[in-house]
Amino acid sequence: MASNNPGNFANRPKDEVREIASKGGKASHGGGSTEAANDNSSSGNSGTGNQGFASMDPEKQREIASKGGKASSGSFEPGSERAREAGRKGGLASHGGNSEE
Repeated sequence: MASNNPGNFANRPKDEVREIASKGGKASHGGGSTEAANDNSSSGNSGTGNQGFASMDPEKQREIASKGGKASSGSFEPGSERAREAGRKGGLASHGGNSEE
């Protein structure tokens, strides 16, 4: 049974859903105008503003992406005792303490 939540598109008429879909997010994100987005394009950001990975220089993106998880703190070395212990604790927690040790 479909929810009667107004955000549930299954409950809306197809024409209304098409109209909403055609806007494609243009009306979201705080009501900014398309003119504001166009102003940013002159600064070389392709209209995305000064935020986010996608608006960065492609070379800078490659540099960051190449680091992958290397800079991650708190990760475990594969096969380490700490990793085994954390996995064991996680298994116990997710299975309600029912282990067959």
